[in-house]
Amino acid sequence: MANPVKDEFLAELRRKTGLLTKLPRSNSLYEAADGRVRIYIRYSKVHDRGRTFYGLRRDDLQELEGHTAFIVFLWDGQAEPLFVPYAAYEEVFRQLVPAADGQYKAQVYLDADSLEFYIARGGRFNLEGMSGWDQLTQLAGNTGALTPEMTHSQVQSLLSAIGHAKGYDVWVPQNNRGSLERALIGDLLCREELPSCFDVVSEILQEVDVLWLRKGSTQLCGLFEVEHSTPIYSALLRFNDVHLTASTPNQTFRIIADASRRASFVRQVSRPTFRASGLQQICTFLEYRNVYGWFTRVCNRTIPHGAPENVFGN
Repeated sequence: MANPVKDEFLAELRRKTGLLTKLPRSNSLYEAADGRVRIYIRYSKVHDRGRTFYGLRRDDLQELEGHTAFIVFLWDGQAEPLFVPYAAYEEVFRQLVPAADGQYKAQVYLDADSLEFYIARGGRFNLEGMSGWDQLTQLAGNTGALTPEMTHSQVQSLLSAIGHAKGYDVWVPQNNRGSLERALIGDLLCREELPSCFDVVSEILQEVDVLWLRKGSTQLCGLFEVEHSTPIYSALLRFNDVHLTASTPNQTFRIIADASRRASFVRQVSRPTFRASGLQQICTFLEYRNVYGWFTRVCNRTIPHGAPENVFGN
């Protein structure tokens, strides 16, 4: 059934940002502003005492990670849409377990004096200043800068810096550590050993470009493969082995490559073996510009364009 509130929002979004692209596997995820911004749309009726109720699918939220992205909350009689930057709450969701239906339960309280966001078992947060289209247009306008050309090791450095800034332990293969850009990561120390609980896939994990582990724990949270020119299929096979033998809640798998390789990723991850294992549902593709934008937001740094050899210089 058509939702007039959502339809009106999408029409206005098209007017303001141009062509919209609906992402596969979801009826609520869109790319706007020439693919620079991802939008996750949620709608609720307004219930007693000004309460709204939303379900946020874990699979949909994982499609926002690494992107400039908003969760947009809509309700009847709303003056302006509520744009909540996903990056501000990414770690909150990562620490939670979704309900049996795969959704995180959330509410927005429409008090006369303030807007408050409640995430079940995650806490309550003030959302003042997040209503209105300016939230979107300002951020979309800031994402149009050219992404510097980067080498494989420089992308590894970005991912390591992001993980460190987020409070993770970071693993990079031993033979790659000397190539990391120290001007970027400073005194960041890579984790020296992987937990013994991963012995069955230890050799595979040691080949993955970057791993994030919960600080001081055995929980493997994020796996990243940077695919400049090497076969994407090989990286997916490594991911699949880990997924089948060492999977943990909220674990994410990401392929990093140039935009021109997105079609190849879609073909490979759609193979029957990856559909059957479930990897297709949890492995995401990030362009280099996604990683660069992620780095600038999390680490509050930018990289001079056009100087790949000293791109991380002082």
